Amino acid sequence: MTIDFEIIEKEEIETLKFPHTEVLEDESAIIQRKNELKRALALGNLEHSKIQIFFEDDSSKKMVETTVWALTDESVVLKKGVGIPINRILKIA
Repeated sequence: MTIDFEIIEKEEIETLKFPHTEVLEDESAIIQRKNELKRALALGNLEHSKIQIFFEDDSSKKMVETTVWALTDESVVLKKGVGIPINRILKIA
């Protein structure tokens, strides 16, 4: 991605504020994100692999490198129950 992202630790995520609006405009990008999240969950549970999550809070674009522990309809759950709203995720790598 060409935009600069601030790299943060997963422990910082619980201090962030997330708007309720969707960050992706294209329906196909939303579907792709959902598929990437399912893949990240499988990697996290089977191989304990870390992935990069690019997301946006109420102030800037950020990136965290972490393991996905679970998915809900609305959030990606990381270690210690820290969550990122799915509608704020730009990309998973």
